Amino acid sequence: MSGPRRILHLNTSDSGGGAEGSAWELCCYMRQQGLEAKLLVGRKYRVSDAVIELPRPPSYFIPGRPLQYLGGFCRRHEQASALCRPLSRILERLAHPRRLWQWWRGLEEFDYPGSAGILEMTQSPPDLLHCHNLHGYYFDLRVLPELSRRVPVVLSLHDAWLLSGHCSHFFDCQRWQNGCGKCPNLKIYPPCRRDNTAQNWRTKADIYARSRLYVTAPSQWLLKQAQNSMLKAKEYRMIPNGIDCQVFKPGSRAEARKELKLPLQSAMVLFCAASPKSAFKDPQTMSKTVLELARQNPGLRFVCIGLSRVPEELRGLPLLALPYLSDPKVLAQYYRAADVFVHTAKAETFGKTVTESMACASAVVASAVGGLTEQILPGKTGLLAKPGDPEDTANAVMQLLNMPAEAKADMDAAAARQGAKYSLQNQGDAFMQWYEEILVETRQSKILPSES
Repeated sequence: MSGPRRILHLNTSDSGGGAEGSAWELCCYMRQQGLEAKLLVGRKYRVSDAVIELPRPPSYFIPGRPLQYLGGFCRRHEQASALCRPLSRILERLAHPRRLWQWWRGLEEFDYPGSAGILEMTQSPPDLLHCHNLHGYYFDLRVLPELSRRVPVVLSLHDAWLLSGHCSHFFDCQRWQNGCGKCPNLKIYPPCRRDNTAQNWRTKADIYARSRLYVTAPSQWLLKQAQNSMLKAKEYRMIPNGIDCQVFKPGSRAEARKELKLPLQSAMVLFCAASPKSAFKDPQTMSKTVLELARQNPGLRFVCIGLSRVPEELRGLPLLALPYLSDPKVLAQYYRAADVFVHTAKAETFGKTVTESMACASAVVASAVGGLTEQILPGKTGLLAKPGDPEDTANAVMQLLNMPAEAKADMDAAAARQGAKYSLQNQGDAFMQWYEEILVETRQSKILPSES
């Protein structure tokens, strides 16, 4: 490979689902292919020399240093306690007057001095910087112009935060296209204390105008939003997120149920839990869908993954509630055991659980939003339902469950073929090919932006 050999990935953390899991898996795949790939994060949880935690310089506000120490302690224990995450944020704000002032005024919190030195944090300087989620209270977006002057910078969009004045999903709001301001929902993550979204939007637009960026998204839907935004890139490219198709692959439904000690004859619907406060998933529609399905088919069984306790409205139903499954092989068995996987969402750039389920030959019913409309081929690998409509979602599930056995087997097989297209290998190879093209172009052009 004549392209870059040393790749530095940048992300909020090295553990979790969504963007966190995708960045870590992509980094690991590139290391397996012989690249010197490292993952730089705001919060490190894994014991791995492939992961480096971004330093947080001591507070210049001397009374704030004990608060910063306590904030760091909470940050290291965020996975063990749900209270530690908001507490670490509060303590670190109090320890850094500039960040506290930014938060108080409703500005994006960019006061993270450690961001300026990220290219010096590896033994050898990287040939290319691949940025994933840049929100999450760890990175100063204002260093992008200088970073992109020194090395090519790829931005992977996992949500819409880079395109807006504060929110990571804008739903039906179109104000992000012409400057934000008068925000209809300041509580969407990352929340904004007061409406300074117009200034935040202008700050981001100015940063991008002085940067040389290569932008990618996992769906054409999100890529189109980027192309219509103030994020003017050198190049845009759609590269879907990948899954490990050595783990998520077809298998015997009967064998999976035997191994998991699930009933062999009953039809089974699988879904994943989401917080009732989630602005992007739609657990309320999911609960109502389950109730409607139970009404239409009393013999139907349900399995929910990621549920600490069964919601009051679902108690008494034949529902198996499971905690978060950290072993992907066990998760894959549950996908194989299910007749249908259901995913409800208000906004979704890319549904990783949808591709995992399809790769395991389990057809999917999902809300017709965002990137989900590209992942599912309606009538072939599953069905799309009206967002926020539990009756339509339940009817779609029943339509799949009532299909003749041969037709359902054909759909499951088509789902497996569709899911296999989203392999980690396909994603990794597409990025490495693009890296090579970017580096060749950079060397030939010899044109890199200045700070002026």
